[in-house]
Amino acid sequence: MLFYFVLVLLASIILTGVIRSYALARKVLDIPNQRSSHAAPTPRGGGLAIVLAFGFAMLLLGFRQLIDDRALILMGISLCVAGIGFCDDHSHVPARWRFLIHALAAISILLLLSGFPLLLLPSPLDGLMQRGLVDLAWLGYPLGIVGLVWFLNLFNFMDGIDGIAASESLFMCLALAVYAYYLDGSLFYICISLAAATGGFLAWNWPRAKIFMGDVGSGFLGLWMGLLIMLAARQAAVLLYCGLILFGIFLVDATYTLAVRILSGQKWYEAHCSHAYQRAAKRFGHLRVLLACWLINVAWLLPLSFWVFTHPSHALAGLLTAYLPLVYLAYRFKAGLADRPAS
Repeated sequence: MLFYFVLVLLASIILTGVIRSYALARKVLDIPNQRSSHAAPTPRGGGLAIVLAFGFAMLLLGFRQLIDDRALILMGISLCVAGIGFCDDHSHVPARWRFLIHALAAISILLLLSGFPLLLLPSPLDGLMQRGLVDLAWLGYPLGIVGLVWFLNLFNFMDGIDGIAASESLFMCLALAVYAYYLDGSLFYICISLAAATGGFLAWNWPRAKIFMGDVGSGFLGLWMGLLIMLAARQAAVLLYCGLILFGIFLVDATYTLAVRILSGQKWYEAHCSHAYQRAAKRFGHLRVLLACWLINVAWLLPLSFWVFTHPSHALAGLLTAYLPLVYLAYRFKAGLADRPAS
């Protein structure tokens, strides 16, 4: 397994270098503007290396019968999302067409998976917290579709400073791989493969980034983050809560920021740079914020996720405990509030 991981990692590193050369030659650059967190034109679209390396890994896994046909179909669906992102990186694609592809991908996934996983609902009974599983039936379809589309888009929103999106993906994949190792072999291999593909790109994207992920990578990874959590929850319902806890930094920052922009009457659909992590990066720099995210993930969210995994009756309390400090950080950094015009 170590050889396989290194093979995918090296493939991703090499592919990212090749794509960087291509982007420089074709002038596929991210030009700084007033909303940017970088100062110099930087090649974008490096997330294509993640897509290609992960796709290569999935084919190998399928050939060795370590994953089933359903996993390969999921890969094919996610390639449609990567494809629209690739087009958007090269020439702007109207939002309605991007949303249509995202929605169709999410619908296809929910149909393939036969709906949302069984939902764990801890409830008080005789003074004790008992575990109950609820089948959402048809309600699970709209819930799952909205969830996947939100994951897909929030990952794009949070890909605004060097290394943050690739780091989040790497952390999520490795953490879920640990759980999957004891529950489902095929999911373990998928998580490890995506971790290796993301790690190779991160070698180029670490501050200061030599290439950006672009929509081709952020949409693809966002979809897979939501998909991995759903696949894990099908093996053990408590892993839905574990996954949401692990993804806390991105979920809280993006959701809090969007809510504030809507409630304050701003044009929430317009591009902006008011996420908590963006405000923090302007004050402390990319590297410090990135390291702080790693610290929060490893020292706070990961232990809480493991606690919930071993104590499923504490799932809701664990989720709330994980999110409250993150909500406070978003509040302190005035996430979502419009910048005051310079006097």
